[in-house]
Amino acid sequence: MIRISVDADACCAAGQCVTLAPDVFDQSEEDGRVVLLTVQPPAALEGAVREAAAACPASCIRLSPS
Repeated sequence: MIRISVDADACCAAGQCVTLAPDVFDQSEEDGRVVLLTVQPPAALEGAVREAAAACPASCIRLSPS
C-alpha cells in the first residue's frame, strides 16, 4: 500500500489527478486546486494514483510506502 500527500499550494489546478484517479483526488470548488479524498487508497487504485502523480505538471503529489 501507498500513502499520499499533496502540496495544494503548489497545485496549478490542471486536473490530471482527478481525471486519472477520481476516487482519490478532487478539485476545490474555489480555486480548482487538488483535494485529497483519501491518504491511503485501496491497492486496486495504486496504479491510477501512481499515474496521476507522474502526470501532475506541478509535481505536487508525493507517494510513500505506508
